[in-house]
Amino acid sequence: MRVLVVEDDPAMSSMLTRGLRRAGYAVDAVANGTDAVWSMTEVPYDAVVLDAMIPAPDGFEVCRRVRAAEVWTPVLMLTARDATADKVRGLDAGADDYLTKPFALDELLARVRALVRRRPAERPAALTVGDLTLDPAARTVHRGGTPVVLSAKEFALLHELMRHPGEALSRTHLIEHVWDFAYDGGSNVVDVYVRHLREKVDRPFGRESIRTVRGAGYRLDP
Repeated sequence: MRVLVVEDDPAMSSMLTRGLRRAGYAVDAVANGTDAVWSMTEVPYDAVVLDAMIPAPDGFEVCRRVRAAEVWTPVLMLTARDATADKVRGLDAGADDYLTKPFALDELLARVRALVRRRPAERPAALTVGDLTLDPAARTVHRGGTPVVLSAKEFALLHELMRHPGEALSRTHLIEHVWDFAYDGGSNVVDVYVRHLREKVDRPFGRESIRTVRGAGYRLDP
């Protein structure tokens, strides 16, 4: 098993490298984001231990770039900050697990073992349908390179449609995946938000990609 350690603090990098090697892993170590991206895209590692706060690009951006390049090596992100927002940012960027410093080496090794047992799955950082792109981590939408500003619910509805391009999704399906369990209104809320989406992602660009499927629901054409 081959592991990449991405850590700019020499003492921490040395400790991680020694610990992983004692556990039987072959270990490479780099100290900045540029080398991390190159290593992860060129070498088939079984896991990566990635510090969030490394010289640019930082660990969050490293994750985003390698996932965009369709590299699905499991990533354990390390950080000195334990704020929930930082954890969410790391996981949304494509990390598989998150560990806050300081940590016990035994726990890190256990988490690495858990990661290498998993079969890497394809999880694109961004969804693309035609010239429409949605980035769940950055919370951005672009049509043909032009930014499109959406509300949180519009974003969630478009996300669900883009996860199933070419498929007719019923109003019930969309309510179950976009609205929470507390919602007890009618299904016409879907029609209202589809209309909002069309006004923002279709009509200004001369498109008709969000189609009504009579008797079934809505479909996003590729």
